[in-house]
Amino acid sequence: MPISPSEQGGRAAVVCGLGAWLPPRAVSNDELATRIDTSDAWIRSRTGIRTRHFVSPGMPTSRLATEAGARALESAGLDSVDAVVLATTTPDRPCPATAPLVAHELGLTGRPAFDVSAVCTGFLYAVATAAGLIASGAADHILVIGADAFSTIVDPEERSTAVVFGDGAGAVVLRAGGTGEPGAVGRVELGADGSLTDLITVRAGGSATRSTDVPPSRADAHFSMAGQEVFFHAVTRMAGASRTAIADAGWRTDEVDRLVGHQANARILHAVGERLDIPRDRIVIHLDRVGNTAAASIPLALAHAQSTGELRPGDRVVLSAFGGGATWGATALTWPVLKTT
Repeated sequence: MPISPSEQGGRAAVVCGLGAWLPPRAVSNDELATRIDTSDAWIRSRTGIRTRHFVSPGMPTSRLATEAGARALESAGLDSVDAVVLATTTPDRPCPATAPLVAHELGLTGRPAFDVSAVCTGFLYAVATAAGLIASGAADHILVIGADAFSTIVDPEERSTAVVFGDGAGAVVLRAGGTGEPGAVGRVELGADGSLTDLITVRAGGSATRSTDVPPSRADAHFSMAGQEVFFHAVTRMAGASRTAIADAGWRTDEVDRLVGHQANARILHAVGERLDIPRDRIVIHLDRVGNTAAASIPLALAHAQSTGELRPGDRVVLSAFGGGATWGATALTWPVLKTT
């Protein structure tokens, strides 16, 4: 379903701030190999990941989100916004949402704040939601955060998932502006297919299991993913949504300067690039340093690419993701001048 907030009332959501934060604890492939039947070579060959960051005991998702949000506000030169939207699959608690606490920690008590749950597509769903609020006139500035602590929900002994995920948070500030401005968020192409619910899931913990008398198994209590099927659907949906976003922006694929996809797996990103005829040197790769950080992966990759000069003002950028649900999405924008924090 296309969501085109910039066409409603002539207001567009424009990226004006960017921030990111990783927990201090870095975990290498070699460290994981001391407790899991794996190796640095095995992990790198299958995922492209060499290290990731894990939260320390007592460090919840709200801490990650608050740190990234503060940096995005500083980048935007703001100390206040009209709303906070947090994309996460690992909230501090099942109830209430985590965003109100994050807003409070940022000195934004009283502002509307809520969570969005679309797993690894969560950041794009949150951006689309915030852009709609701006387009309607309900807000002029919104802080959008993607934050996840997947190390708290994967089975630390399960090789297929424990080596893939990392923790972190990234955020952008969106402001009301014009559709032709650098940083204006283009049409956001979103989709979902509930028949694929079991591809990416944590089966226990919700009403489906709590409404029964059967205690959950260890496997059901942790995150699981059907890797080969996820690969196929991720490549297909990310490429399709990206192609639509590129066309909506009025670009040709050879005019795309940077593809910033959800950082799940290097092979997925390269396969998406191949389907779009986007060369590998135009694909932003950040997962080798941080792993799959779920809803945080796109803003973390953006922050890294900007800090290294890989992403420059005026670049034509496509953002694309696939996540549990199944969900997917993509959008396009011309990269603005931003303050680096």
